[in-house]
Amino acid sequence: MSHQFTRRQFVRDSAVATAGLAIGLTPTFTVHANNPEKADTSKILNYNPDMEYRRCGKTNLMISAVCLGGHWKRIDKVAPKPADFEKNRYDVVTRCIERGINYIDACTGGEVMAYSKALKGRREQMYLGYSWYENESRFEQWRSFEKLKESFEQGLKKAGLEYVDLWRITLHEQSSRHSDAEIEAAAKALEWAKKAGLARFTGVSSHDRPHIKKMIETYPQLEVICTPYTAKTKVVSDESGLWAAMQKLDVGWFGIKPFASNSIFKGDSSPQSPTFEDDNRIARLAIRYILCNPAITAPIPGLITTEQVDNVALAVKERRELDLREKAELDRAMDRAWANLPPHYQWLKDWEYV
Repeated sequence: MSHQFTRRQFVRDSAVATAGLAIGLTPTFTVHANNPEKADTSKILNYNPDMEYRRCGKTNLMISAVCLGGHWKRIDKVAPKPADFEKNRYDVVTRCIERGINYIDACTGGEVMAYSKALKGRREQMYLGYSWYENESRFEQWRSFEKLKESFEQGLKKAGLEYVDLWRITLHEQSSRHSDAEIEAAAKALEWAKKAGLARFTGVSSHDRPHIKKMIETYPQLEVICTPYTAKTKVVSDESGLWAAMQKLDVGWFGIKPFASNSIFKGDSSPQSPTFEDDNRIARLAIRYILCNPAITAPIPGLITTEQVDNVALAVKERRELDLREKAELDRAMDRAWANLPPHYQWLKDWEYV
């Protein structure tokens, strides 16, 4: 109990200290690869000069420009057995650390458990984002403050975690379906977790643009938002829109589904695929396109091989702006992705304009 109290006190105090480190930084402060800005990188977690780091809104954490998302679709192509899966997750996390990636986003109970295990003994080398969505607001029985608090405490205990760097509650995809009381309960739970020293920072995930804007304008404890963001997404310059509100309120922004749930690719994501090199090139084009928006903290693709980690890390170092040939190639790939989207992912098309 003494050690646990000390850790929680550290988490509370470190949040305050982190805020003090970035006084004077602009909302889109970035340390590019090779640090041409000559910025002080001593406070950047797991810093690698080949990686780019972006300020994650008012958390003031400097986050790698590409991160490790929780989902691991098609992992059966490279790790068909349970023992292979655990080794795969360990090896992918290892390669992320080697490449300077410093954030993992876990969205499900299985992801929390897998990444907590993969991080054992090196927890301090990665920021960990947490959501146990099966026991959060997306499901009716978990929408009260008491049930969210119970879920979070149980999840930390099961995963052997003393704290997380970000608790982002997974709301209904159309979060406006929640009642005001349910959103209030989620905000209260996040505030409690931060005050208790169990979560350094807090936020939510949602696919509902107008409602996200309303939430971040109402609840200052929403420091980070997780939304879809693909290689078709375009920012609309509108002072009344979501993008402007996130800039004004200094909210961190993680983008899910950067590869449109893998619909952008021709192959099966395995190194043996005959389209392996073509798909790698398309993945880099997508990452480069997304990073042209300085407001995005990072896309968070679900990476299933060390080769994929190497590939997205390479994308960060490549020329950012796409030339006409590259743009045409990416446009063709995204048109194919839109045509191949399964029925349950058609909502991604709603994120073509932000």
